[in-house]
Amino acid sequence: MSEPVTVTAASSPQAPLIRVAGVTKRFGGVQALRGVNLEVMPGEVHALLGENGAGKSTLIKILSGVHAYDEGSIEIDGRNVAFATPAQSRDAGVAVVYQDLSLVESLSVGANLMLGREPRTRFGFVKQHQLMAEVGAFLQLHGIPLDPRVQVGSLPFAYRQMTEISKALMGDVRVLILDEPTSALTGGEEQILFDAIRAVTGRGVGVIYVTHRLNEVFRISQRVTVFRDGANAGQFSTAQTDMKELVAAIVGPGHAALHAREMTASSSGAMSNSSAASGREADAASSAPVLTLSGVGNDRLHAVDLAVHQSEIHGLAGLIGSGRTEILQTIFGLRSVDTGTIVIDGQSLTHLTPAQAIKCGIALVPEDRHLEGLVLDHSIERNLTLPRLPHFSRWGWLRGKAAVQQAKSAMKQLAVKAPNASTSVRFLSGGNQQKVVFAKWNNPRPKLLMLDEPTVGVDVGAREEIYDVVHDAARAGTGVLIVSSDLDELLRLCDRISIVVDGGIARTVERADLANAEALHHLIQLSRSSIESRHVTSFGASAT
Repeated sequence: MSEPVTVTAASSPQAPLIRVAGVTKRFGGVQALRGVNLEVMPGEVHALLGENGAGKSTLIKILSGVHAYDEGSIEIDGRNVAFATPAQSRDAGVAVVYQDLSLVESLSVGANLMLGREPRTRFGFVKQHQLMAEVGAFLQLHGIPLDPRVQVGSLPFAYRQMTEISKALMGDVRVLILDEPTSALTGGEEQILFDAIRAVTGRGVGVIYVTHRLNEVFRISQRVTVFRDGANAGQFSTAQTDMKELVAAIVGPGHAALHAREMTASSSGAMSNSSAASGREADAASSAPVLTLSGVGNDRLHAVDLAVHQSEIHGLAGLIGSGRTEILQTIFGLRSVDTGTIVIDGQSLTHLTPAQAIKCGIALVPEDRHLEGLVLDHSIERNLTLPRLPHFSRWGWLRGKAAVQQAKSAMKQLAVKAPNASTSVRFLSGGNQQKVVFAKWNNPRPKLLMLDEPTVGVDVGAREEIYDVVHDAARAGTGVLIVSSDLDELLRLCDRISIVVDGGIARTVERADLANAEALHHLIQLSRSSIESRHVTSFGASAT
């Protein structure tokens, strides 16, 4: 293997900017990569697809200097590289934006974007005014809606994600690797990201774009490489392939039913099994509400009125910062209720806390599963018992046997792929980690299940399994309230969708009244414009 190098030479337009040839990687007895190949041309967006565990993350970590490869070769601008540290990778012009963000939450957006390369005086002091001016000019140039002065820790998850992406875009980049960059972004924010990507590829930067949202592949990439079980499963020109061919390459032969389901959902934006759901929808329409919000307000919400019935799947759509997540947090007791009332199954709740919410049958699958949904260093069994400790305790002692049996049952029911219940959650794929978060609330089944971006970073197969879990819960009588930036996902899952604007519910529509995701996106924009117009009118009237 060659010595680590720093690459600065310009590449030829005809030669690949980066070439991965026959790279293998083993972790003990597990072979994560089996001679994979990948080429990215200057100015190209190259999509890298595959299920969780296919080897994408391993290759990314090799390119970023986290892992060393065992066999094969990697070239950047025609020169062999073998990065021993992430610093060497960065010096070679490789920038990576991971699903797991690497921001300093106590610092501002501007400080994070310039971390390690701040403009300084001759005495070593940071030139704060110059730093903020440079970051502000960059963000304005790319139309990125971030304030460089705001502390990162105070931002919603999606804005933190945009900060991470901006940090990579600002550097002296030759190869930009984006791992699920739009996982929490809505349509408008996606377009901002795509415009920024096109700007950097216009400078000759090569982009490796990892995503589970296959529709994005056709919007942004020129070529596609698919990994399966640590090996190449196909390479395609985006212009000459289609969704069906990509899904078949990702999941492999013998999954024709999954192919059909994914294709139907992607093309129509709605579930193909409407006949199977019709009985549940009828039950939901005739049942009493399991959740009622009447005029609920706090520091982020304004007079929210909302009802979710038993067996109903109710969606919340809106832009980043609209208040979607804050509605779930308020119902779960993470935010106070200053005005209005929350009624769960006929019981009015005041001064709600998360412990009381769980006792009343409310469950929350949060947006950031690593930070808020799991204890990564704990086992599957411990994670599953945490919210139900009283149920698994006797006289203050944990009933270990009962906890293990419950964990095994939940793993089997949700098809969690792991050696056993004592496996640390940290070592599971993204899809299996999300299944563990779901499994925490599976027994006893909650009255209200709230999901915030439930399929972020989840592959095609695991996404289908999570959808099945959601529908099973609704069929069993649970009311489901779901926030998703993926409008196709909302149309596929939900019976009704409420549009959230500026901390309030602007309108609620039946799924049957929406033809496709474009129609829902248009309705979100229309609702936003209507609210903004109302604010302007009110301001003008009061000023007069």
